[in-house]
Amino acid sequence: MASEQEVAAVGKILVNPKQHLTTRFRALFTLRNVGGPEAIEWISQTFVDDSALLKHELAYCLGQMQDERAIPTLETVLKDTTQDPMVRHEAGEALGAIGNLEVLDLLKEYSEDPVIEVAETCQLAVRRLEWLISGGDQNGEEGTDGNPYCSVDPAPPAQRKTVPELRTQLLDESLPLFERYRAMFALRNLGTEEAVLALGDGLQCSSALFRHEIGYVLGQIQHPASIPQLQAALALDGENAMVRHECAEALGSIGKEECMKILEHYRKDAERVVKESCEVALDMLEYENGTQFQYADGLLRLQGEQ
Repeated sequence: MASEQEVAAVGKILVNPKQHLTTRFRALFTLRNVGGPEAIEWISQTFVDDSALLKHELAYCLGQMQDERAIPTLETVLKDTTQDPMVRHEAGEALGAIGNLEVLDLLKEYSEDPVIEVAETCQLAVRRLEWLISGGDQNGEEGTDGNPYCSVDPAPPAQRKTVPELRTQLLDESLPLFERYRAMFALRNLGTEEAVLALGDGLQCSSALFRHEIGYVLGQIQHPASIPQLQAALALDGENAMVRHECAEALGSIGKEECMKILEHYRKDAERVVKESCEVALDMLEYENGTQFQYADGLLRLQGEQ
């Protein structure tokens, strides 16, 4: 159990813009793992930073912590139209992940946001809360495969089907996004090469939010079969930065040498969020291929300085 002083020491690293971004990311994930009101306070303070990537990750971590004390901060970020759309989107998703029904009306309001990625995120979050109201449980429904990644997802997995059936559901743009997300997470939970290739086909779909989530789940699976599709999306001229950023981080998670070469190429990208994602992904790749005990090593680094 981390002391209040240790949490504060890690928090000061997180909020300090003079620290390298990769060090701040590791501090953030340390605070996420520690949890508690002090960790939430340090994370909440950092939404004044000028890195959209870091702020996106702050919101993601607050959602994964599922602590209702983070709700006021996330509501403020969602409402703040000066924030980058990818930050506001992640705040909306985090509110759905926490699962408190008091935010349902707010999410319904922002389901009509003029920024399509924010609107679609809030629509998904509303559906997730309605699913919880109807007796849904994140631990799994009968006939579904469990989530091996311990993440809080914006939709539960679909009922168990064949990969071709799930692929059809995934790519059918006439279906509600929530149902397509359910197919996405069912394919992720299968994790086979066939499922990975089916997911990769989702990178051609029309919704940037959907494509970004495909990148995220491919990063969770860490299957090398997805490298060509992730590289193609990262290289695609005119692709939404939110999608390219997730594809870069997914390549970092996969951790192969060819991933490192791709990320080195794009670490000087003109799009700041892509450039920073490549830096973070290369740090993650170093961790995946190294001997470090854990990625979220903020407390270990403190001990090393003493």
